[in-house]
Amino acid sequence: MAGDDCGVEVDNIDWDTEDELEIENIPLASHTSLTFPGVEANMASSSAGPSNTKIVDHFIGMGFSAKMVAKAIRENGEENTDSILETLLTLSALENSPPKQQHVDTDDSFSDYEGSFLDDFTDLDSDSENEATAKPVSDVDNKMMFLVDMGYSEDEAYAAIERCGVHSSIAELTDFISAAQISKAADVLLGDLPDRPKPKNLNGCSKLNKRRHYDYEAWKKKKPRCFDDDEETIRLPNPMIGFGVPNELCPTVHRKIPEAAMGPPYFYYENVALAPKGVWNTISRFLYDVEPEFVDSKYFCAAARKRGYVHNLPIHNRYPLLPLPPHTIHEALPLTRKWWPSWDTRTQLNCLQTCIGSARLTDRIRKALEDYDGERTPPLHVQKFIIDQCRKWNLVWVGKNKVAPLEPDEVEMLLGFPKNHTRGGGISRTDRYKSLGNSFQVDTVAYHLSVLKDMFPGGINLLSLFSGIGGAEVALHRLGIPLKNVVSVDISEVNRNIVRSWWEQTNQKGTLIDLADVQELDADRLQYYMNLFGGFDLVVGGSPCNNLTGSNRYTRDGLEGKESILFYDYFRILDLVKCIATKTE
Repeated sequence: MAGDDCGVEVDNIDWDTEDELEIENIPLASHTSLTFPGVEANMASSSAGPSNTKIVDHFIGMGFSAKMVAKAIRENGEENTDSILETLLTLSALENSPPKQQHVDTDDSFSDYEGSFLDDFTDLDSDSENEATAKPVSDVDNKMMFLVDMGYSEDEAYAAIERCGVHSSIAELTDFISAAQISKAADVLLGDLPDRPKPKNLNGCSKLNKRRHYDYEAWKKKKPRCFDDDEETIRLPNPMIGFGVPNELCPTVHRKIPEAAMGPPYFYYENVALAPKGVWNTISRFLYDVEPEFVDSKYFCAAARKRGYVHNLPIHNRYPLLPLPPHTIHEALPLTRKWWPSWDTRTQLNCLQTCIGSARLTDRIRKALEDYDGERTPPLHVQKFIIDQCRKWNLVWVGKNKVAPLEPDEVEMLLGFPKNHTRGGGISRTDRYKSLGNSFQVDTVAYHLSVLKDMFPGGINLLSLFSGIGGAEVALHRLGIPLKNVVSVDISEVNRNIVRSWWEQTNQKGTLIDLADVQELDADRLQYYMNLFGGFDLVVGGSPCNNLTGSNRYTRDGLEGKESILFYDYFRILDLVKCIATKTE
């Protein structure tokens, strides 16, 4: 997610905006041995030298010496490339600067804890947007000089820092400059690619989809371009209440659905709201120019979840699921009230992530607080740092001086799933957190889908793409809409097993077909299922947000990223469904 500016005061930060996703560590080829000229002795003295020549070559290619790279890797390990870069920048600055008189800050008694807290996370890179208080940043001028020394112009360096942020790593800045150079060259050579063609004659379905497939492939190959502020036609609302939420005073909204988007079939697409510039413009343009609806799930439950939804559903006469879920931390987790300190002013949780804070972190928080047991409250700087960590990792108070991450069943409850929805069947705790962190918030989605109950009293045929753990299916079931036929597609076997188990435990009377890969769902298979079921009434999906979320600083490539490019498969499949439905009328 796009994070808040790290330079603002902590009290002014809207912590509910931080939608974070697990950053997958991409495995690189390893080698059994590796030596550097002139530093063999240093390498031999460590317990394990760097085993990844690709990482080493990458940093040496950026201008750092082999000896310096070896030292940085020994201090930080091979996986945390951002920390390696920061260490290299520090070492480079020290090497090129005159010695300065050492200054000792005797007031910051908590500095030892701050430094050690950086190691306290599981499965998520420490370079998160809301971690500015815990991690020192390099000087902007040093980065400017370093980029210029690498051969980039001052204008390119300045533009990269302006767009990516002053706290971006050298790797991010160089990636941005390279992408901009390639994009500029491609625009000169290719000119602007045509907009998504709009069908004039849907009966020519085969020819139309062949042409659209060509444009889709061309779009995938084109590098992302930067949108200026005046080009960004879709902006996030504040407050993020979409076209209305329960129990909130909302202005009357009148929207017009473009003719090409009219249902049935109805469609419902979801992704993170705080995506890179231009992403929602592109999503809207491909999905028949339908205006997105941006909603924060904090209006439906006790945890924030800022999402954008593009759909062609009616927006009037919606209603929420009953009973209404708890809206505050203490309502949702009443046992925490006893231990909650007055200086922790949180009333709602941050976005529920795919990973949790470690036991090491919670133990250090306990020890830090025990140092001040004799005092009425800990010092402000201790409070501030602990609250930062609690907000980042959604830690709750479970005892005196004790915080803990949410349990999987608590996350299920906050997201609107039945208890034990992801439990058992060989599913690990790690898989449970990952699957839940990537899911819909059921109450939010059900509010939008509630208009379908009167439209389909006999039940609904559902095509669920990227279905995860069945958020849409659970929402429709809780609304009392019978699921006649469901084709559920998800790459994760864990998720498919969860949906299958839920289907059986809730005694569904319809037919469930689960598939593994959306890219294998072609026109022939769609035609088969639509002939078998009589068509699809609703096409739901939320393609991967791995390359859209702000916490992913390595491959935040927008819709051109390896995972998020699957959005175009959602469009491709939806377009085929619409074409086949029109052809068979």
